[in-house]
Amino acid sequence: GVKEYKLTYYTPEYETKDTDILAAFRVTPQPGVPPEEAGAAVAAESSTGTWTTVWTDGLTSLDRYKGRCYHIDAVPGEENQYICYVAYPLDLFEEGSVTNMFTSIVGNVFGFKALRALRLEDLRIPPAYVKTFQGPPHGIQVERDKLNKYGRPLLGCTIKPKLGLSAKNYGRAVYECLRGGLDFTKDDENVNSQPFMRWRDRFLFCAEALYKAQAETGEIKG
Repeated sequence: GVKEYKLTYYTPEYETKDTDILAAFRVTPQPGVPPEEAGAAVAAESSTGTWTTVWTDGLTSLDRYKGRCYHIDAVPGEENQYICYVAYPLDLFEEGSVTNMFTSIVGNVFGFKALRALRLEDLRIPPAYVKTFQGPPHGIQVERDKLNKYGRPLLGCTIKPKLGLSAKNYGRAVYECLRGGLDFTKDDENVNSQPFMRWRDRFLFCAEALYKAQAETGEIKG
């Protein structure tokens, strides 16, 4: 049957671990919902909880995997607003996946009906999880070595309009930018492999533009 979230997910006695991901949520509960229940609901819905008790809960160790609301502070000067602190065990998250982490922590919990408003205010990601992200393969010094450019900022731009250009015209814009003095250009995040400009066509025209600009300027382009 249905039971209150705070009976399982509100644990003020919990001592956080160095490996926990800690989140601070600004919570405005619906009228009649106590802050402990609201904070516990956030912890539950962003980890192992659901609106009712299910028999499959007995097939795992919820105490090991659940998020926990371990502390609540009233927001000074704000009526019915609270900062709810939630701890998540690392085992809840795929290593090296920002997508998985944020899907859990700031996912469907934001549509939870027990809350009038919810905002993630702060997040502590422990070194144990940060180390699972490989990051870029090299830093700025290697970039400078590859471009053979030192002693000044590297200058680049995003091609505009970001959507709608054919691959040929996109490559033309890249050439004009590099020929005009830029060190590199980049795709806008909206650019993928749309019908008007497939990825392979864009790659071929941009490669042609880059090599042509390099030949005419005598500089390495990116």
